[in-house]
Amino acid sequence: MKVLVIDGQGGGLGRQLVSAVKERYPEVQVLAVGTNSAATNAMLRAGADQAATGENSVAVASARVDVIMGPIGIVIADSMLGEITPRMALAVGQSQAKRILIPVNFCDNIIVGVTETSMAKNVQNAVDALGRMIGSE
Repeated sequence: MKVLVIDGQGGGLGRQLVSAVKERYPEVQVLAVGTNSAATNAMLRAGADQAATGENSVAVASARVDVIMGPIGIVIADSMLGEITPRMALAVGQSQAKRILIPVNFCDNIIVGVTETSMAKNVQNAVDALGRMIGSE
């Protein structure tokens, strides 16, 4: 199983996702792609098996993985203060991979109907969803 984690800005959410996935499912291959080098480096330090940076890396990796994980902004063009380009959002949205998206209510995107939960709990819920997808839970 190949999992792509996408994040931007400081890479804090991506770092948490990579760490949690590798801790619970060390056999899963985790590819991290940051919209900038700080995000990429944070996810690489968290244990990603491979890492890359930028728009083309998101487009290429999205077509080569089984699951894509990240904040909901990765499917919204110009989100994350403009770090998610329209091409990135399109690549993630059109990918055949399953998507596990974490609700993040900032950068002008408000997700209603979602209870306020800590980021740590959202990460845990995302990793639980991954476990259901790979059939280990």
